[in-house]
Amino acid sequence: MSDYIAVIALAAFIGTIVVWNVLLKRNIGESMFAGFIVSALFAGADFFPALWTGLLDGLMNEVTYAALAFVIVGELLVRVGVVQRIVDVLSSMIGRFRGGSVYAATLGSALFGAVAHNGAATAATVGSITIPWIKRSNASGETAATVLGGNAGIGAVFPFSGAFFLLLAFPTVVGDLTSNDVILTMFVAALWFLASRVIAAYVMIRRRGVGAMNPEDVQPLRRTAKAGWSSFIVLLAIAVPILATNGATGEAVTARIGPEAADTIPVLFWLPVAMLIPGLIVGRRLLPKTTRAWWDFLGDVSPKLGLVAVTMIAAFSASEVISNLGLGEQLAPLLEQLGGVPTVVAALVVGALIIVIAGPLSTTGTIAAVGGVGYAALTAVGVAPAAAFAAVLVWAASESASPPGAAPLYVAAGIADVNPVKTFKPVIAYYLIPTFVLGVLMAVGIAWVP
Repeated sequence: MSDYIAVIALAAFIGTIVVWNVLLKRNIGESMFAGFIVSALFAGADFFPALWTGLLDGLMNEVTYAALAFVIVGELLVRVGVVQRIVDVLSSMIGRFRGGSVYAATLGSALFGAVAHNGAATAATVGSITIPWIKRSNASGETAATVLGGNAGIGAVFPFSGAFFLLLAFPTVVGDLTSNDVILTMFVAALWFLASRVIAAYVMIRRRGVGAMNPEDVQPLRRTAKAGWSSFIVLLAIAVPILATNGATGEAVTARIGPEAADTIPVLFWLPVAMLIPGLIVGRRLLPKTTRAWWDFLGDVSPKLGLVAVTMIAAFSASEVISNLGLGEQLAPLLEQLGGVPTVVAALVVGALIIVIAGPLSTTGTIAAVGGVGYAALTAVGVAPAAAFAAVLVWAASESASPPGAAPLYVAAGIADVNPVKTFKPVIAYYLIPTFVLGVLMAVGIAWVP
């Protein structure tokens, strides 16, 4: 047992999360912290030193603060109506075409998810706008709910979601990848994910006879563009710090300011700032105006901030504890035994496992439970670390399309006023199966990610 104490601690960490979250119905932050305590117990007489060292590591990790910053930025951008204006522009551009409402819902979910990273919130916010459009486009409420529920998980694939940060914190990932290694990877993965959703929309529109949007729902492009063009600046601003730290442009910046200056402040600090500044300028009229209004805003966002903070701190703390117990050395011989398994077989098995677990769990809960193990299994059979990272996140994002536990699906069904059970089969066919296939294609290198 002592030869594999870190492996056993990892299994106990995962088991505690599943029991706490699924059986006891506690939130993921509390479940992660319970898992951290349990993992530290395997240090034996060094329990308290291990607990303290791990906790300090979690508190000081830059990713924890980046995750909190993105929560605040996301909430502010939603409040000032950035996404609403972009969806209005999309409806003006494509609403007059066949199935325009479905395409607007798909692209709107992607844009909202890239900011908010929450499946239920995406289904509720974008759904409240686009579900009535879809229903007035000669489509059933079941179709509308399926579209919104199936698209709600895309936010987890975009960089800076809670699942993104959580997977980075896992002990099997920490030694291989940093945030800089996978930011561009996950943007490309998110575009693949979105492409699969657009294809699903195309097929659904033709099979179900979805028509153009009701003319009353389509505002003139001149009007919506005038009101919403500046909102696109907020999304484009993300490219500035990414280009400044990656590829030829990143090399040019480093040559200009020097490597020491370039490494002083990490890109994870600049990304939320790059979104926040133009977001505040664009949405300045809708920002809270008084101290009381700002206090109310912070009161609304503080529960989410607290949950993210506890989740991130617990994740990095447990990672430190389990790593110090010797996980890398103990896991190596076990993973080497997978070396003879074909990559495609490993991808099929790991993908199926993650998607099954994503049914009852959230995306974040799924990553907490099996994300690190799935990543390790893929890299053991030769999958590139960045591709393994992307595939695992894509599979975990199937949570919104994995009935019967998919919360966003129920939110969308409630808005569409339909029985959610009627959406189970179509959401599996149009969204869940393609998600599984996409992750496999990423793992084997067919769906390229940098």
